[in-house]
Amino acid sequence: MHRKSGQRPDSTLSTAIDRRRLLALLGAAGLAPLAPRPGRAVPATAYLSAARLASGRHAALGLDAAGSLVFSLDLPERAHDIAISPDRRHAVAFARRPDRFAVVLDIAAGRVRHRFDAVAGRHFFGHGFFSPDGRLLYATENDYDGEAGAIGVYDTTAGWRRVGEIAGVGTEPHEATLLSDGRTIVAADGGILTHPDYGREKLNLATMAPALVYVDRDSGEVLETARLDPALHRLSIRHLACEAAGTVWFGCQYEGDPGDDVGLVGRHRRGEAPELVALPGEVTRALKQYVGSVAVNRAGTRIAVTSPRGGRVVVLDAASGALVADLEQPDVCGIAPCGDERFGTSDGRGGLVLGAAAPVRHPGIAFDNHLRAL
Repeated sequence: MHRKSGQRPDSTLSTAIDRRRLLALLGAAGLAPLAPRPGRAVPATAYLSAARLASGRHAALGLDAAGSLVFSLDLPERAHDIAISPDRRHAVAFARRPDRFAVVLDIAAGRVRHRFDAVAGRHFFGHGFFSPDGRLLYATENDYDGEAGAIGVYDTTAGWRRVGEIAGVGTEPHEATLLSDGRTIVAADGGILTHPDYGREKLNLATMAPALVYVDRDSGEVLETARLDPALHRLSIRHLACEAAGTVWFGCQYEGDPGDDVGLVGRHRRGEAPELVALPGEVTRALKQYVGSVAVNRAGTRIAVTSPRGGRVVVLDAASGALVADLEQPDVCGIAPCGDERFGTSDGRGGLVLGAAAPVRHPGIAFDNHLRAL
C-alpha cells in the first residue's frame, strides 16, 4: 500500500466514498455486499488480511462475513499476503520483502500455530499457495546473491520444513499460484532485481524483463515463458488470478516514464501471446500506473483489479474484457470473491465493503495489500 510513513487511518468514512453511489455501483458490478450473518458467540471466519494496528504493531486478522473482527494475531513485522490451505483449517502469513518470516495460523482456533523463516540467502516475496492435498506449501522467494527467483517448497506434515525448491521462474516471481489442473504453476515474474542490502531499491530498471512463467510443480520443468512486447519491458507483471478454464489475468506496475499511458491489466492463455486489455484512457490513467491486486469471482464471470495509488476498483467482464465498473475507494488494494458473483474490498484506512447497510470502517486499522476469502 502507498501511504505516508506513520499515517494513521481515518476514524470516519472518507467523504471520497459517496455511500449511495458506491453501493449502487457495487451492485451493478457484481460487488454488492453480503447481508450480515446473525450474531453468534464465535463468528465464522470468512476473510483474512494482514494489517497495521493503531498501536503500530502488525497482525493477521480474521473477519466474519459482515466485516467484524474475529481474531487479531500479532506478527513480527509487516506481512504482505496470506495463503489458505485447501481444507481452510490453516493459513500462512508471509513477510513483506525483504523480511524472512512466515507465520502459520490456526484459523478455527484463532491462534498462531508455528513460525518458520526463509533459509539463509533468501527472503520471501510475500506470496504463496498450497498443493491441492495441502501437504506442500509453495512460497515465492528471492535468491538475492544469485540474482534469481525461486519457489521454495515446504512440507506441512514435517514441521513446515523446507524440502526443495523450483528454479527457473525468473528474477522476481512475486505472486504464483496453481492452474485448475493442480499441477501447473504460473508465476508473475515482475522482472525487478532487489537485494536486502539496498532495502527496497530497484536495481535493474534498464534491463528488467517481466514474464509469466509456467512450471510443472512435480518435475520443476519450465513449460512456457510468456512476455509482452519488448518495448514494454518496464511493465512489471506482479499479481495474477486464474479462471477455471485456464485464462490467467494479470496486473502490472509500470516502472517507466510517469507520463506514459500504458495498459496495466492483461490476460493470457498458454500457447498464445499475452494480451493487454484496452480500457478507456481515463480509467487507465486513474490507476496511476499501479495495480495492487487481482481477483476472479467464483462464478468466473468478472475480473477485478485495485489500485491503492489511484484509489480505484476496476471490474471487467471475463469473457470480453469490457469495462463493467470503475469505482472510487481511497487506498483500496485488497480484493477477494464475495459469494459466487461478487467481490469484497479492503483499504489502508480500515475500510471494508462487505456490509449490507454501509461500508464498514475499523478505526485505527490499516489493511495491507491483500484480502483473502475462505
